[in-house]
Amino acid sequence: MAGNRKRWSDRLYIKDLADRVGETHILEGWVQFTRKSGKIRFLGLRDGSGIIQCVMVREEMDDQYFDLFSQLKQETSIRLTGVVQASDRSQFGVEILAKEIEILGISNQFPVTPKEHGVDFLLGNRHLWLRSKKQVAISRVRSTVIQALRDFLFQSHFVQMDSPILTQSVGEDPSGLFAVDYFDLGTVYLAQTGQLYLEASIAAHGRTFCFGPTFRAEKSKTRRHLTEFWMLEAEMAFFDNDDNMDFEEDMIKFVIQRVLEQSEWYLRQLERDTDRLKSCLTPFKRLSYTEAVDIVQKKGSSVQWGDDLGAADETMLTEDSDVPAFVYNYPKAVKAFYMKNNQEDPRTVKCADLIAPEGFGEIIGGSQREDSLELLEKRIKEENLPIENYEWYLDLRRYGTLEHSGFGLGLERLVGWICGIPHIREAIPFPRLMERVTP
Repeated sequence: MAGNRKRWSDRLYIKDLADRVGETHILEGWVQFTRKSGKIRFLGLRDGSGIIQCVMVREEMDDQYFDLFSQLKQETSIRLTGVVQASDRSQFGVEILAKEIEILGISNQFPVTPKEHGVDFLLGNRHLWLRSKKQVAISRVRSTVIQALRDFLFQSHFVQMDSPILTQSVGEDPSGLFAVDYFDLGTVYLAQTGQLYLEASIAAHGRTFCFGPTFRAEKSKTRRHLTEFWMLEAEMAFFDNDDNMDFEEDMIKFVIQRVLEQSEWYLRQLERDTDRLKSCLTPFKRLSYTEAVDIVQKKGSSVQWGDDLGAADETMLTEDSDVPAFVYNYPKAVKAFYMKNNQEDPRTVKCADLIAPEGFGEIIGGSQREDSLELLEKRIKEENLPIENYEWYLDLRRYGTLEHSGFGLGLERLVGWICGIPHIREAIPFPRLMERVTP
């Protein structure tokens, strides 16, 4: 091992240079852009922590390095030595005066250029499109959102429990399941939800969550749907539906505040109106399903009491508001079997969907769970589900049943709203759609 080799933990990245003006450092990364201005050359260097402008001046570097500029095509990987200089136009307040350049990996005719490309072309080259300025910004916001969610849950005394992907238990719509042949046991399914397993874990830990991929075989091509997406689900012992809504509101505000603190630069790259997000730090609206139906009917919707609310209805509910809105106590017929019967109106169940403003629709679905063994058995039979697959779930009501609630949050929908991007496919690194499973 070379005596002067730096440990990985001692290496500096672009994000570390803000307070190192006047120092000489070595950076490794990829060429994001190049341009000329008279006798001066500029390149944008991306190293994963950020992008920095590097200035090449012939009088400041040997010809052998300056003359490499013509080879610095988009996405060429390089090692660059330079002096840190102050710059008020940079993300980190600095730029680099280049001294030496070494080409590590050439990149000729990179397919994804700054010009306009069709959606199919970009999705087919998703593995390369991820490097673009906009996609980098979305990915960084997504990462901040994930960390904020985890931090909020852990500081709220949750334990992470990993739920299985392969299951025989239907959590949501039986028609939206991906079936898998499983050895001699026959057909199993890719999980739609980890909720039932979280309910088992709260008797051990009180508050639990799981976070992972979820699969829905929905034949939908809307801008809000993916066949594979990431969902954060949480379950809380001794929480009723009002507790559930309170918790979700506090969590979303925490996430928004964290993103504004740590990723506002990336939101600006996406031209996101951050004032719209700041307004969501005020109290959310709460509407009963009956109130919601009345509102959208007055706005021209054909929805009738008993119908599920569609995307257009959700948009109508928040078009006059800057903040998200909870819609609670939906009809029993349009909701899952495990939701708690509402004794005040037996036609409904104790549940709530959180609707994001600006037309982004539902981002969280939650409910109080049915804790009565008798009523839960009845609902399973009414849904024509094989009760033998739910005996373990019914045991939770036989041995220490309790009032409890939980929710599922669609990560891509939340990220899409926070970033202000029009289609959910841009909120996940490699989207899975009805017509696409590559790259």
